[in-house]
Amino acid sequence: MKPKPDKDDTALFREATRDVKPLSRAPRVAGDAPKPRARARFTRAAPLLVLEETLQPAADEPELIAADPTSFARPGVSASTLRNLRRGQYRIQAELDLHGLTQVEAQAQLREFLITALQRHVRCVRIVHGKGLRSGLQGPVLRQLVNRALRRTRQVQAFASARPVDGGTGAVYVLLDSAA
Repeated sequence: MKPKPDKDDTALFREATRDVKPLSRAPRVAGDAPKPRARARFTRAAPLLVLEETLQPAADEPELIAADPTSFARPGVSASTLRNLRRGQYRIQAELDLHGLTQVEAQAQLREFLITALQRHVRCVRIVHGKGLRSGLQGPVLRQLVNRALRRTRQVQAFASARPVDGGTGAVYVLLDSAA
């Protein structure tokens, strides 16, 4: 419950606002003007520019721990598609191994790999990033780089940690939209 202002406060307020005049209102504008044409932000001719942006870090993405399985699907990707990807039921058409690379080297290799895969209309790839067990306090550095890059790449429909036989949490299966 709000306390009521005492009479002194009310009198002071009225005295302070005695000479105030209301602003005149501008007439409202009707919304009949045509809307601008939609323009595409990206074209197929600029996949390198798209991937450049997607490989930059974002502050709102979760940190990964080596033993946690990774999983991601864009809106519109069915639960059964993600489940089949996790089970390794898609044929791997290309593979990239980032073991032993620095972050800068891995980022460049990943960018080139994704561009080539998309140009060749590859549907499913495996990226081996390692578990980051020797990364020290930084945690799984390459795993986080791959996770961040894949989430920000528009042509990546889904990805999930690989089956143990294919690298487990040290690798991911990636489903690409090769038509994009």
